[in-house]
Amino acid sequence: MFRTLIIAAVVGVTSMQAARAQTDLSAYADADGYLDVQKLTCSQLTSTWQQDADMLTTWYSGWYDGLARKHVMNIKHAREAEHEVIVHCKAHPDKTVIEAIGVVFKDMRARLGIKMKP
Repeated sequence: MFRTLIIAAVVGVTSMQAARAQTDLSAYADADGYLDVQKLTCSQLTSTWQQDADMLTTWYSGWYDGLARKHVMNIKHAREAEHEVIVHCKAHPDKTVIEAIGVVFKDMRARLGIKMKP
């Protein structure tokens, strides 16, 4: 019984620490509320709330699609890319999110046989 209480306490404290480790996205914004998405680091992305990370990766996806003049979204590929960016960011916290997206997109294009126009 005592052992079960200790395990439960450890799990509870660990859960509380994980919850406190999350940072509001607004902490990375300037005084006017703007976030410089080209300077955002992988560490910042992975330390924010999941909803904020989802919102950011969706925004980045739209940004890249806009640059490519695309007006469609493949939901499966977008979710896969989001997951891979976050995994890459967890492994490379010192990189920027833009750099992580570049790596993930390059790998996805190669895997899908997509050729880029020069």
